[in-house]
Amino acid sequence: MLYSKKLENANSKEWVVFIHGAGGSSSIWHKQIKTFSEKYNLLLIDLRGHGKSQIETKKKRYSFKLIAQDVIEVLHAREIENAHFVGVSLGSIVIKQIELLEPTLVKSMIFAGAITRLNFKSRLLLKAGRILNRMIPQMGLYQLFARIMMPKKNHASSRELFITEARKIVHKEFNRWFKLTSRLALYLIELEKQTDKTPTLFIMGEEDHLFLAPVKELVAQNPRLNLSIVPNCGHVVNYEQAETFNDLSLKFIDQVSA
Repeated sequence: MLYSKKLENANSKEWVVFIHGAGGSSSIWHKQIKTFSEKYNLLLIDLRGHGKSQIETKKKRYSFKLIAQDVIEVLHAREIENAHFVGVSLGSIVIKQIELLEPTLVKSMIFAGAITRLNFKSRLLLKAGRILNRMIPQMGLYQLFARIMMPKKNHASSRELFITEARKIVHKEFNRWFKLTSRLALYLIELEKQTDKTPTLFIMGEEDHLFLAPVKELVAQNPRLNLSIVPNCGHVVNYEQAETFNDLSLKFIDQVSA
């Protein structure tokens, strides 16, 4: 079972579950823990092969369904009947898959730097990454991705976090996760076809040049979806602009829980 950490609040019945992205761990939420724990019960999870979760020893091809089932298993074991889910980057896809598998588990969804569709630039980046993965060391690829995804000076702290967390991932595990990207474009198209009934908030950085535009298009097509754009901010909104992210998230959860 995945590693998870539970922080309980005796004054609340609401749960918030945090799901990190590829190459990260539950430690990326450290700027959220104090603020969120004052109001809610928290569950922080390390996805398979990340953080303190064990590395899969069997030769198994990863899928978003498999990764989502890991998380669902933890919630059942922790006897959490439903929760508000907060995800960053690829974690947003994992949460959407959880919603498809067990919709009653998901009360609301908050996505930072969400990946909803791949535009030309992101498709090109992933294609180049698959080629370069055979030619350059794992960390070289991570550093390249970090520089392209978060290119500005004010993204420096997010780049450093991304690279620091990535150093902890063993090469075999990195390859398993990276292979997910070969099917990502088609998977996202299928995911977008699903009916959006769960209250959803996208919190996107104004400077997230790879993923903001597709989110804008998606929200424009669906009045059930909410979007907040944070100025002077890149991909990892919860880290770069933690206070703004926390305020927007807590207001949304309060509204949904009322």
